[in-house]
Amino acid sequence: MAPVTSDSSAHRPPGANGLTAPGWHEASVADVRSRLGAPGPLDVDESARRLKTVGPNRLPEANRSGPLARLGRQLKNLLLLILLAAAGITALLGHWVDTTVILAVVVIQTLVGFLQEGKAEEALASIRHMLAPNAVVLRQDGRHTIPAELLVPGDTVLLESGDRVPADLRLEKVHGLQLDEAILTGESMAVDKTVDAQPGSAALGDQRNMAFSGTMVTTGTAQGVVVRTGTETEIGRISGLLRRTDTLKTPLLAQMDRFARYLSIIIVVVGILIFVAGTWFSGLAADELFMAVVGLTVAAIPEGLPAILTITLAIGVRRMAMRSAVVRRMPVIETLGAVSVICSDKTGTLTRNEMTVTALVAGGERYRISGSGYLPDGSVSRERGDEGATEAALELALAGTLCNDAELKLGEDPVRVVGDPMEGALKVLALKADNTLADAHARWPRLDEIPFDAEYRFMATLNHDHHGHTMVYLKGAPERVMAMCATELAADGSPIPLDEVAWQQAVDAMAGEGLRVLAFARRPMPRGTTSLSIDDVGQELELLGIAGFMDPPRPEVIQAIAECRQAGIRVKMITGDHAGTAGAIAATLGLGAGQGARVLTGAELDQAGDEALAGLARDVDVFARTSPEHKLRLVRALQAQHEVVAMTGDGVNDAPALKRADVGVAMGVKGSEAAREASSVVLLDDNFTSIVAAVREGRTVYQNLRKAIAFMLPINGGESISLVAALLLGLTLPITALQILWVNMVGSVVLAMTLAFEPPEPGIMARPPRPRSESLLEGFVLWRVVLVSLLFLTGIFAAWAWGMARSGDTEFARTMAVNTLVAMEVFYLFAVRYLDSASMTLRGVLGTPIVLGALAAVVVLQALFTWLPLFNAIFGSAPVDLAGLTFSVAAGVTVLMLLELETWLRTRLIGSGSRLLH
Repeated sequence: MAPVTSDSSAHRPPGANGLTAPGWHEASVADVRSRLGAPGPLDVDESARRLKTVGPNRLPEANRSGPLARLGRQLKNLLLLILLAAAGITALLGHWVDTTVILAVVVIQTLVGFLQEGKAEEALASIRHMLAPNAVVLRQDGRHTIPAELLVPGDTVLLESGDRVPADLRLEKVHGLQLDEAILTGESMAVDKTVDAQPGSAALGDQRNMAFSGTMVTTGTAQGVVVRTGTETEIGRISGLLRRTDTLKTPLLAQMDRFARYLSIIIVVVGILIFVAGTWFSGLAADELFMAVVGLTVAAIPEGLPAILTITLAIGVRRMAMRSAVVRRMPVIETLGAVSVICSDKTGTLTRNEMTVTALVAGGERYRISGSGYLPDGSVSRERGDEGATEAALELALAGTLCNDAELKLGEDPVRVVGDPMEGALKVLALKADNTLADAHARWPRLDEIPFDAEYRFMATLNHDHHGHTMVYLKGAPERVMAMCATELAADGSPIPLDEVAWQQAVDAMAGEGLRVLAFARRPMPRGTTSLSIDDVGQELELLGIAGFMDPPRPEVIQAIAECRQAGIRVKMITGDHAGTAGAIAATLGLGAGQGARVLTGAELDQAGDEALAGLARDVDVFARTSPEHKLRLVRALQAQHEVVAMTGDGVNDAPALKRADVGVAMGVKGSEAAREASSVVLLDDNFTSIVAAVREGRTVYQNLRKAIAFMLPINGGESISLVAALLLGLTLPITALQILWVNMVGSVVLAMTLAFEPPEPGIMARPPRPRSESLLEGFVLWRVVLVSLLFLTGIFAAWAWGMARSGDTEFARTMAVNTLVAMEVFYLFAVRYLDSASMTLRGVLGTPIVLGALAAVVVLQALFTWLPLFNAIFGSAPVDLAGLTFSVAAGVTVLMLLELETWLRTRLIGSGSRLLH
């Protein structure tokens, strides 16, 4: 007996049970069985032996991150590690209050990060669930139902309508078999299957003699021999792609990691230098000097920044949920704002995934059919402008609804089709042509039928009316149906000789528009006929006409794509469907206008090297007949050109590209579980326009994050510089480490949090995407951080000096310094809300309700810090009088006025070249 072997498709190398070439689809059934060593059904012993050799027909479990691993990832933050070290040393020195407060900050930040981290990847597990749990097999002792994981190459599997294919099969017997392969190919229509050998170069969607694991049987029955199981199947290969595909770190997280790394190095180096220099200049004891360095560390670390980052992203998540978009990983919100290319699947994303008859030809007239989807809203009208359908068009509509096994669920919302989508579209066509056809089945009951068969390529029914008329109605492939016709139906309902040339031209015209074409015919039968055979539908039929089907574009997508173009975002269609269909949809949507709507196929991509692929990925906007590898290559090629790529999709075939993309967007209604789990965003309405809204939200989030950073860093900078100056000049520290923690966690965080709620700036979608490498601290933001840090330094020392001169009490002077710092923060908040324009407007002064609420909270907290005895004891503060309060408020007003003057000078004299928000 020959060894057990299994090959892979032509576009991939063989696996553990693989054969190099040729592929199973190009070999005859006899050759396939010979190579598998299975001339007939296997016996139980041989099946068990093969199972030990090739292993069970299942996919590997996904690796999951446990709680400890998640906690460890939070503690990798260098800034938090520095704070932990500072807490440990302060504990050794006996400064327990400082230790407790520092540890509290660390615990809060770690807990927030731990809780917000998304659940572990479920993509592999979700694909495993798409494998059939059971299979019907023929063994030498008869028919058995067994767990699908026990299937082995060489097994004989039986399929019937409603089954999920349990392994990759080479079909050897089919009867009217159609498979829904959308999860693998993205093709919206069920695929007719045959047993004939296919060309070796056939793409996955064109391998008509193969049934792939995870696909669904929509109609018909079949018998096939198992050629691939487990990880060797097409769906298993996609599982392997997912395991090998890395999820990219978002631009924001990459920037924050770099920022934390550089800031940590600077803090440690400066702290050591200050400690060494302080032993010479300050005259402080070693433990006091170390506590001063701890204060410097605390001042330099923006403890509230992780919290602000999380809160800002969480607000974006909430806003996107209101727009029917669920975010599975929070940092991707910000990445959406940087998206420069959207690679979209076609079926269900750009289109409705609902077949619609959009054109028909009958009686020498071409008709337009308005409306889309399965709602019977629309009409049938002649292209010449005359209203209404002729007798020939109405007869075609009647044939379409009678020669039909689908059921239209009009009472459901949304309307649903039970059965073949194209037959559902014919039901809708009949209602649009003449709503009295709703009861056509009652008026023309079915007596007999010839089900669709790939060998005959048509379906026929025998119907009779209550007047005794009996009629055969038939639909099928145009070339097959026309070959069976001798006459055609004229517009007035009379028979005339068939004009084959004219009809072939009409078929070619529809096919050139990307439409799927069906032809319809009829034949009167003698009264009393009750059965139908192939001989009854020979050469004497009357052609009624042809109908063109399309999965229509979503109407709102056209406007969304135009908005993307205005925002500098390219939209590319990458689909497994036919090139003609993809090109027609692209033309309707306005894609690829600059390249003449060029459509590139997967076969052409296979011929392109990496360098050529980079140019094609950049220049071409429509890709058809693509495999999962093609989608993955295109995403990587675009990312190699520094594009930030969003990928949309709904099938298992989209999952690897969804995972690799900077932003993977899955469809929540009609998408597969594998696609949803591999993505970072799930659209609850399957609407492309929600992606555009998400991009707008992402840009707003990034805008507000930059505002928060421009607000927080000057505060930390002013605190740090004031401590460094005091140590080097041998002065008393104007603010203690504990007071700095108070300011950072109460004043800074509460005020900065309000910036997370700021609305979008005007014209935010009229700007080009920001570069992936753009830093949060470039240009004007960096200048503003330096300027405001110096202003805060001046205010802190001025308040300290005024307090010492007025009272001679260190605690009073430090309280003055803290209150003045908080007052400057409050007034700076109004300036930072409008960094690129003057903020002294009524809207700017009044603020939003959230801003006013935060101000009230800060005032109350600062009052507790200043006048509550318990807080005085903990933080070393002291009550201040009205004069002290007046000084602090005046300092805040002065900062605001100086920043307004700086803004006025910059906008008038320098120009707007240093804008904050690009």
